[in-house]
Amino acid sequence: MTRDRQALGEAIAAKKRRLDEARPLAVKSLAALDAWYDVELTYASNAIEGNTLTRSETAIVLEKGLTVRGKPLRDHLEAIDHRDALAFVRTLAAASEPIRETDIRDIHRLVLARSAPAEAGRYATTDRQVLGSTVRFPPPAEIPALMGDFARWLAASAATPETAIEAHARLVTIHPFADGNGRTARLLMNLVLFRAGYPPLVIRPEDRPDYLDSLEQRQLTGAGVAFATLLFERLDASLDRYLEAVDAAG
Repeated sequence: MTRDRQALGEAIAAKKRRLDEARPLAVKSLAALDAWYDVELTYASNAIEGNTLTRSETAIVLEKGLTVRGKPLRDHLEAIDHRDALAFVRTLAAASEPIRETDIRDIHRLVLARSAPAEAGRYATTDRQVLGSTVRFPPPAEIPALMGDFARWLAASAATPETAIEAHARLVTIHPFADGNGRTARLLMNLVLFRAGYPPLVIRPEDRPDYLDSLEQRQLTGAGVAFATLLFERLDASLDRYLEAVDAAG
């Protein structure tokens, strides 16, 4: 751990203690934050994958059920799918059972339920490749065993930010699905964070170059410091937002 990472970790721990001391949060404040993050997480995660809906357009689709003139139907369907997958993640976060392999597949099923139903919840049967990347993913025949191992590791791991970030990295490195791997991994990461009592972590569209470059570095070399540091910085920002709401409600 670099000195910067150590300082960041200590700051996050201190802010988490402040948040825990303020619990239970005011119902109205928590509801407003959850609603804001439902839009923000959906907008940001889909935008990283090329969805063209803006933040305000995503809110219109999710909150009013309207379509945006000139935007592809698939972009609208992806927004609705992500909202439903996030609601499922929040439900799983409140459960006491370990996260299972079937839970991960169900998250993916919801991520693609309307936008790509033929692939929803199903492991890939062909080779996968990310354009512009030299990362090689495991062959399809190895996916079931790798996902079984991954699920056992996850079930045995404590719910911590470190586990959440590692789960994200491991899942996208297996890349078990033909599409939707990134969205599913980011939702899984936030599921672990929710269970640990943390706010959601949003990787913004402007973070995309650093996010993808550091993830590829982790996949190619095993060096994950840059990837983890970026995600810890985003978690720190979410804690700041929650604490601002706590202070405003107080």
